[in-house]
Amino acid sequence: MAVHVFSLVPAAYVILLRESGRGPEVLLQLRRGTGYMDGHWACGAAGHVEAGESVLAAAVREAREEIGVVVDPRALEPLTAMHRSNDVGGAALEQRVDFFFALRRWEGEPVVREPARTGGLAWCPLAGLPEPVPPHERAVLELLRESPAGGRAVPAITTFGFAPGEDIDLYCRAREH
Repeated sequence: MAVHVFSLVPAAYVILLRESGRGPEVLLQLRRGTGYMDGHWACGAAGHVEAGESVLAAAVREAREEIGVVVDPRALEPLTAMHRSNDVGGAALEQRVDFFFALRRWEGEPVVREPARTGGLAWCPLAGLPEPVPPHERAVLELLRESPAGGRAVPAITTFGFAPGEDIDLYCRAREH
């Protein structure tokens, strides 16, 4: 009998939001030189939780390292915890848990702090996201877009990349009934 080692990788995603004449906007970064989803527009600040670090500390650190803003952890608004797999129907020996936070207050102006890993930053309307956006991030951004416009609230827990019937869309539809 084969023994499989299971790994769960946590990450923090910080979604900076502001209001403009175009409605709610989100800060996105164009990924490059990372080896993962390069060429995609992704959340302004995100990254893995380091050993011995809380997810809140990781969110604060990533915002400072990637876009140069200072974040009070009390300003982080929990959106959803996403349990994610990239191995649909397989053994799913490496899974992810992504903690998404909204951020509406911070100190400093967002700037590119890692030019070798980012092709730029852009404020984008939630109602008109650019292409492409990593699919799991797009799912959360779309839920966020629907929430203030009278749509469903962002569920506290979402899933993505599992077998049909277990993914975010079906989970959210089930919660509406």
